[in-house]
Amino acid sequence: MIRSFRHKGIQEFIETGSKAGIQPSHAARLRVQLTRLDAAISPQDMNAPGWRLHQLSGRLTGYWSVTVNGNWRLTFTFEGADTVLVDYQYYH
Repeated sequence: MIRSFRHKGIQEFIETGSKAGIQPSHAARLRVQLTRLDAAISPQDMNAPGWRLHQLSGRLTGYWSVTVNGNWRLTFTFEGADTVLVDYQYYH
């Protein structure tokens, strides 16, 4: 279950459906990814074709990432079976 967010736009999208804080063209894919992330109990539950699940390193050691579209990523980490610090980022 998702317990916390780093990105307010993603939190609003999940709670109200508002697309104001995200790229509107990403809404359908984000909805699928966030629904699956909410049900996930481990990072491997996010290993779907085309999502390119991978573990991050450097300052984001311990985080995982899936591709939303282009350079946009959904990043997150787990505490036990819960997902925390969900973020929506543009990698340059």
